[in-house]
Amino acid sequence: MRTTISNMGPELLARLLCLNETQTGVLNILFRVADDRGLLLLDLKDLRAMLGYIADHASELTKTYGMVSAQSVGAIQRALLALENQGAERFFGEPAFNIQDLMRTTVDGHGVMSVLAADQLMLNPKVYSSFLLWLLSDLYATLPEVGDQDLPRLVFFFDEAHTLFTDTPRSLVDKIEQVVRLIRSKGVGVYFITQSPTDIPDSILAQLGNRIQHALRAFTPKEQKNVKAAADTFRANPAFKTDQAIMELATGEALVSFLDEKGMPTMVERAKILFPLSQIGAVTDQQREQIIRSSAIYGRYDTPIDRESAFEVLLAQTESDAQAAEQAQAEAEQAKLDAQAEKEREKEEKKASKKKSIWSKVIGAVITSVTAALGTHVANTISGKKTKSKESVTKKVTKNAINSATRTATREITRSILGNMIK
Repeated sequence: MRTTISNMGPELLARLLCLNETQTGVLNILFRVADDRGLLLLDLKDLRAMLGYIADHASELTKTYGMVSAQSVGAIQRALLALENQGAERFFGEPAFNIQDLMRTTVDGHGVMSVLAADQLMLNPKVYSSFLLWLLSDLYATLPEVGDQDLPRLVFFFDEAHTLFTDTPRSLVDKIEQVVRLIRSKGVGVYFITQSPTDIPDSILAQLGNRIQHALRAFTPKEQKNVKAAADTFRANPAFKTDQAIMELATGEALVSFLDEKGMPTMVERAKILFPLSQIGAVTDQQREQIIRSSAIYGRYDTPIDRESAFEVLLAQTESDAQAAEQAQAEAEQAKLDAQAEKEREKEEKKASKKKSIWSKVIGAVITSVTAALGTHVANTISGKKTKSKESVTKKVTKNAINSATRTATREITRSILGNMIK
């Protein structure tokens, strides 16, 4: 039997996890966010994924839904881990159990008895009590009001009932009490089977009208106290002492008390109990397999279904965000490399421009020097003035050009070096 996280709901789940008021509020926010975003909550991995999601987006969610603190999320995760350690992951998932399958009838109109093999479930009291509470709550929410009928539509017998209440949180016991009290109006009867009435909390025991008590033996003061407590749950019969009769009951004999037509408990009576008409003792594995295979719902719930839900959607979103982040980082790094390459190119262009500028100035200086020398020679020739130098005009022009080029180049190189040092 399975149910989904959504079917159980935040309130019942909060009781199961023993959350305080603040943590329950965060769990309600989680369910609301999942509903608003169309995220299915089917199993425990969906719940864990949503816890991670609201923790990562706490700042933006707080503005819309209320405070989501990391401490509350952490407390829910720890409680969830404890529940998983009791095997709760097998209880949540799909296909979810249809409660109507418990109310099947045969072709001739007789009811069908369904037996839940809870031998392993009983070893985990919190999960067992949660299963009971979910089952009764689902019935209460699903079935219509029928009032007081001669016969109930459905009857539950919970064997080893003391395991339901062993180490069970008080909030969970209160909820079970509430459901047991109200579900009778839906035509559902609930019977708890245990060794002693003291195994059941007084608040729930007070809601149970029909009682059948087999023999109890008392050899210690504590056991005698339990016998006295069991006797006190019956309406006394002046014909015998109830506490003494409990210890004297033979095999197949019991003390019984039922509600009368006015809803009042009848006086306790000693009665013989009809022995079981079915097999006495546990069935063999072969018999159990044969019974299972002959069921009308055989195979309907055997194979778990893991369809796309919150876990898969959020995982895909996380992977997409990671890819987008990687791409953005790669683009940023490429842009950085491009900027660096552009900077190097501008630097090279600047160097080339400086070299070109130096050569331009050198050439300009040479041309100026040559022009000046030639101009002086032409002027002297026209005026008839004789120069003292014996150098030819060509050598003189060449010498002046070389000197001018050397001075200009030296000056520009020196300026460039000093400029770089200052930078």
